[in-house]
Amino acid sequence: MKDTLGAFVPGTDVRLKGADAGPLAGFTFAAKDIYDVEGEVTGCGNPDWARTHGPAAAAAPAVQALLDAGAELLGKTITDELAYSLNGQNFHYGTPTNVNAPGRIPGGSSSGSASAVAGGLVDLALGSDTGGSIRVPGSYCGLFGLRPTHGRIPLQGIMPLAPSFDTIGWFARDAALLRRAGEVLFGESAGDAPAPGPLLIAEDAFDLAEPAAEELLGPQIGRLVTRLGRVEPVTVGEPGGGLGAWMTRFRALQAREIWATHGAWIAETKPRFGPEIAERFAWVQTISDADAEAAKPEREAFAERLAALLVENALLCLPSAPGIAPRVDASAEALVDHRYRTLSLTCIAALARLPQITLPLAQLDGCPLGLSLIGPPGSDLTLLAFAEAFTREADTAPGF
Repeated sequence: MKDTLGAFVPGTDVRLKGADAGPLAGFTFAAKDIYDVEGEVTGCGNPDWARTHGPAAAAAPAVQALLDAGAELLGKTITDELAYSLNGQNFHYGTPTNVNAPGRIPGGSSSGSASAVAGGLVDLALGSDTGGSIRVPGSYCGLFGLRPTHGRIPLQGIMPLAPSFDTIGWFARDAALLRRAGEVLFGESAGDAPAPGPLLIAEDAFDLAEPAAEELLGPQIGRLVTRLGRVEPVTVGEPGGGLGAWMTRFRALQAREIWATHGAWIAETKPRFGPEIAERFAWVQTISDADAEAAKPEREAFAERLAALLVENALLCLPSAPGIAPRVDASAEALVDHRYRTLSLTCIAALARLPQITLPLAQLDGCPLGLSLIGPPGSDLTLLAFAEAFTREADTAPGF
């Protein structure tokens, strides 16, 4: 297979045949380069990380599960350095192509995985999601993607970033395959999942969307309302100062965990990071333990309130991102502004440890635009089954 999109890690050729039979037989997949594959170095998007770590002794359980289900691994995909960005631009290895939004970023940090699926190089791909790294590339590249309930799928054999937020995740071009892969990874059938309850519209989340994006998502929200029957507007960020304030709390908690996870290696190795990532790792060191400790009880209160909102298996509807993917040549200032607005959306599920699925339901200026549904804890299979049924209906898929 020729990598025409710059999606795979340069200089690698990682291929493993899957089992002869299984629910994923005949399908191909890729794994973000934070997943271990037996005998291969897990590079995590940084040459110094690759240089200072040896080959993996075993495959990550998520990789092995897909292989055992019959899927064939075709390679390891580029990630933003140490998975710490939402842009999808790697200083060392380049920016994977977003075929559905030419000239625009693919989103990160699961950039190569999203690029490879969108471009048809593989059928599905494993990524990860700490602060949006499945949901954002899924929206930008026109893919289905799931961030599972935190802790639902083991993270062994995967580089951690901020453990109390980290989840695996995966992309597919169609909801049926996303569900099939989920059934393998969860070890359960989505056919037995409870039906969703009422639809909650996160009004303050839609306030963060660009006006044109909000307008184009409106008809799809209408279809959701028709399908689910009951609808209620809610404000997610209050009490607590609004979604921007919750984003600030998320960043403080994430920063302390990131430094606790990688600080010793950074101090010892002094790796060469790209400018954006270097600046971010310098910033995390300015967040004190006191800042993070103050945010912990607030996080738990937020999670409890979200769980209470989502009784009756309710689904919370919000934009996957504020708008379409920024241009590759966007200024650093524009990307930072877009990042903060995006994190104000993605921090909701991250703080509350909830599952979230992004659906490629709209286009703006010919570029993909995702709509998301957040479910209560453990409702992952409900989300997968509902997404498949909903997008089977006429006129709900954009055809990327």
